[in-house]
Amino acid sequence: MNKTDTAPKSTVLVVEDEVSIASMLTMALQFLGFDVVTASCGKEALTRAMQHSPDVILLDVVMPGMDGFEVCRRLREAGVIAPVLFVTARDAVADKVRGLELADDYVTKPFDLNEVVARIRAVMRRGRELIPVNDRKLRAGWVELDRDTREVWRHGQPVQLSSTEFALLSYLLENTDQVISKAQMLDNVWDYGFRGESGIVETYIYYLRRKLGDTEQTLIRTVRGAGYLVRTAPPARLREG
Repeated sequence: MNKTDTAPKSTVLVVEDEVSIASMLTMALQFLGFDVVTASCGKEALTRAMQHSPDVILLDVVMPGMDGFEVCRRLREAGVIAPVLFVTARDAVADKVRGLELADDYVTKPFDLNEVVARIRAVMRRGRELIPVNDRKLRAGWVELDRDTREVWRHGQPVQLSSTEFALLSYLLENTDQVISKAQMLDNVWDYGFRGESGIVETYIYYLRRKLGDTEQTLIRTVRGAGYLVRTAPPARLREG
């Protein structure tokens, strides 16, 4: 780990009920220049998140009183948009799928500390990427995205997206009417060595289609062997819905 690689004074909320793991993460992140706030249960995590407005949240799943999935759901309902990384011993596929639907990344224990730090940096970059002065709002079909407020609407109704889903949708809408390869998405959305793991793109495309009501895959189209294509104006009958 290199202390000079991370911009100082970003705040990480570590939610972990195992004292040894919480202590290790706290010391490592502080060494790298982060401010660290800790919580040992779900209720405390909600309070700390509202008090400190963290830049990123490391969240255990198995905790007393309220599990991490419920904590993440309540954070989003409360308007907390900080990226959430689940760090947990639960490695079943069903848990990973549920975790990625709710949050931005999912790391299983035992974990490599360098990998956790890399993932923290990646989700923070996605959340803080510079936005051009013009074209703050992006539209395609029945979907609208505001890069200032980080809001998304489907047929005029708000849609809740994780920061990774928001970053992917933003990238797709920035490149409408052209085919975007999985490799391009990995480089521009995940950008931290996800090469060879193109399956994560398919997973997040699935999440976006479901949340945006793209059941017929006419907004985000699969171009077999090439990637994905978002049309600025899908068929009129679908825009009316």
